[in-house]
Amino acid sequence: MSMPVVEPTPRPLGKRAAKKVMMEQMTQAAVIPTHAPDAAKATFSTMNERAVMTPPVPSSIQKDPKRANNWKTVPVEQLTDQDIQAMPDSEYMSELQLSYFRRKLSQLKADMLANAGETTEHLREDTVVVPDPADRATIEEEHALELRTRDRERKLLKKIEQAIARIDSGDYGYCEETGEAIGVGRLMARPTASLSLEAQQRRELKQKMFGD
Repeated sequence: MSMPVVEPTPRPLGKRAAKKVMMEQMTQAAVIPTHAPDAAKATFSTMNERAVMTPPVPSSIQKDPKRANNWKTVPVEQLTDQDIQAMPDSEYMSELQLSYFRRKLSQLKADMLANAGETTEHLREDTVVVPDPADRATIEEEHALELRTRDRERKLLKKIEQAIARIDSGDYGYCEETGEAIGVGRLMARPTASLSLEAQQRRELKQKMFGD
């Protein structure tokens, strides 16, 4: 009958040897990590922040040198958008430019009020009952579309009145958030603008991310 083999019991490590083994394990864990979540997170955050906070640079306005002095000799009623754009930057939101934009806004307001009056007359004329269901549906759809258009114009009319009020207070042409100049080119495209292009883009981005 064979005797069972008894494995020798390993000798316990001394304090110095045990400490050395523990330090080696800690060093390996610190030098060779299985993943680098902090580094990835930092890289993603930096890239994300740059994408959000760096707005596109607006293109500069091409000024016509032939129109550079028209504002000095031509009455404000006869000045065109190109004449205003050709003015020097030192004349930004001068009395002449404010008068020009006031006239532009007032004309836009008058046109919208005239369109609203035409809509009322048009709807009043089409109150006659049409026997054909298809024709009646077409007329109702046209009325609904026209009313939606007038509703958008009603909201724009309020913005026009607010822009004229900013001209009276001396705030027209400057961003409500940053105080920077909005720019003649942007005001030509949207006379009711109250934010610079960069501030407008930031606001639209926040609305997409967090809702209204």
